Amino acid sequence: MFNMRLKLSRKKRYYALTALAIGCILAGFMAKTHFSKTTIKPESLTVVRTHVIQAANTGQGYTYAGEVRGRYESQLAFQVTGKIIKRNVELGSVVSADEVLMQIDAKDIQQTVNSSSAQVHSAESQLRLAESNLKRYRQLLDNGAVSRAQYDQYANAYDAAVAGVRQASAQYEQGANQLDYSLLKADKAGVISSIAAEAGQVVSAGQTVITVVQDGEREIDINVPENRLEELKTAGQLKVTFWALPNMILDGKVREIAPMADQTTRTFKVRISLINPPPSIKLGMTAAVALAGGDTRSSFTIPLAALYQTGDTPAVWVVNNNILTLRPIKTGSFGNGTIQVLDGLQPDDQIVSAGVHKLKEGQRVKTTGDAP
Repeated sequence: MFNMRLKLSRKKRYYALTALAIGCILAGFMAKTHFSKTTIKPESLTVVRTHVIQAANTGQGYTYAGEVRGRYESQLAFQVTGKIIKRNVELGSVVSADEVLMQIDAKDIQQTVNSSSAQVHSAESQLRLAESNLKRYRQLLDNGAVSRAQYDQYANAYDAAVAGVRQASAQYEQGANQLDYSLLKADKAGVISSIAAEAGQVVSAGQTVITVVQDGEREIDINVPENRLEELKTAGQLKVTFWALPNMILDGKVREIAPMADQTTRTFKVRISLINPPPSIKLGMTAAVALAGGDTRSSFTIPLAALYQTGDTPAVWVVNNNILTLRPIKTGSFGNGTIQVLDGLQPDDQIVSAGVHKLKEGQRVKTTGDAP
C-alpha cells in the first residue's frame, strides 16, 4: 500500500514538472510572438528629387546681336524732281568721289537752260544799245544840244540794261546748276549699301535713293533694353564675334548711345566701335557683342521649382546627410524655367528641386533622381 502511494506521488510530480515545462515553453512562445509584434517598424522616409549645384559661373554677362555698319553713311538724293533714266551702280559697288551713280531725265531742265541762255543774249543786246545811246547823248550834252535831264534818262536806261544782264545771267547759272543736279554723284569714296529707287521711277527732290558707306571705321549696331544701359556704359570690356568668322574675336568700345528709345521696339540703339578691324570684316556681317567683366559675382542657375518662398525671403531646401535644412538665397534674373542665384549656395550643394512646399526643417528624406 505504501509503494502504491509512493508511485502515485511520483506520477503527480512528473506530471507537474511536465506541465510546468509545457507552460514555460508556451509562455516563451507567446512572449516571442508578442515581442515580434511590438517591434518598432522602420521609419518611412519621403523620397525627394534633388539638384546638384554645378561649378559657379565666372561672371554674369549678356550678348547682343548686331550688324556691321560704317561709322559714316551718306544718304544721297537728287536735288531736283524727275524720272530716273539710268543707274550705274549695284549693291556692294565700290565707288570713288564724284562718280555718277544715277541720272534723271533732264529734258525739261535743258529747255529751261536754253530759255535762260536766250534771255542772257537779249539782255546783252539791250545793254549794247543802252551803252551806244549813252555815248551819243554824252557827246550831245557836251555840245549843248540836249539837256541834262535827257542825258540822265539814257544813263538810267544803261544802268537798267546792266542789271538786266546780271539777272539773266543768274537765271542761266541757276538753270545750269539744275542740269548738273540731274546727275547723282558720290560725295565721298565708299561702298553702296542701299538702293531705294530704280530706273523708270519718278523721284522728288530730297528723296533718298542711294546710301553710301564711306571708307574708314567699322562699327557694330546693336539694340539694348533700357535696364541694361548703365551696365553697358560701365562695362570694362566688350568682345565682338562674327557668325561668318568663328575664330575671330575683336575688342570693342561703346561710341554712341541713342538719347531716345525706338518707338516700336522700345530699345536704345548703340554703336560699338571696332578696334583695329581686319579687312575681312565686311559690311552687313552678323556680329555678337558680349559684355565681359561687368559682374564678377559667382552665380548659379537652379530650377524654378526648387525655390521656396517664405515671406520676402527666397530659400531652398539643402540636403545634408539626408536631413533637410532651409537656406535663404539671393536671386537674380529669370530664365527658361530657371532662376539665377547670386548668393547663398556653393558648388556641390544638393538641393530639393521639386515638391518643396511639402517639406519641413530637419526632416529626414531619401534622395533619388538627382538632376544635374
